[in-house]
Amino acid sequence: MRPFRTVCVLLLVTAPPLLLAAAGVVHPLHLTTTTAGRWAGLHVVLLPVFPLLVLGLLVPVWGRPRRDVDGALTVVSWAGCLFFAAYYSGLDAVAGISAGAVVDHGVHGAAGQLFAMGDQLGRAGVYGLAVASLATCVVLWRRHGARVLPGASVLAVACWSFVDSHIFWPRGVMTMIGFAVAFALLTTVAFRPTISLTNP
Repeated sequence: MRPFRTVCVLLLVTAPPLLLAAAGVVHPLHLTTTTAGRWAGLHVVLLPVFPLLVLGLLVPVWGRPRRDVDGALTVVSWAGCLFFAAYYSGLDAVAGISAGAVVDHGVHGAAGQLFAMGDQLGRAGVYGLAVASLATCVVLWRRHGARVLPGASVLAVACWSFVDSHIFWPRGVMTMIGFAVAFALLTTVAFRPTISLTNP
């Protein structure tokens, strides 16, 4: 791949987690009447960003899936990415925008229930992301061998941390940086010459 194209692709896959990491630095640690407006506003801004996190999994296996094991795993990755995008957006809307809005308008008692529902949605989304991550890494391993292991290892740790860290400082921010590193490593491997472990 040409250097300019390589830089563009790496920016594409690392920009969403790095934007989320930056947002995590300014994200309020607690939802209070003082922080509610900023809490809700930040989550409105992030609503289109969270689904873009999956670009780091989609780009390395980009293309029409073949009718083989790699193709089936690619479809599983797509499904996991879609599941994440839907359910984590639900967390953003419920525990981010809605909870911030009700606290900002002085509605007491509702935020706890919104957080509980948002937590369930978020966990489901991250589990979908983990399935997509595993499927993507298996496809890349079958194509590129052990070169995928550094990126896959960082990705596994990031998925594990993401279950309960969201983007909150400090662990959530480090989790997003971990995703950026993992996606850069996997994408770099994906665009190297293939040493497929499958039958020709």
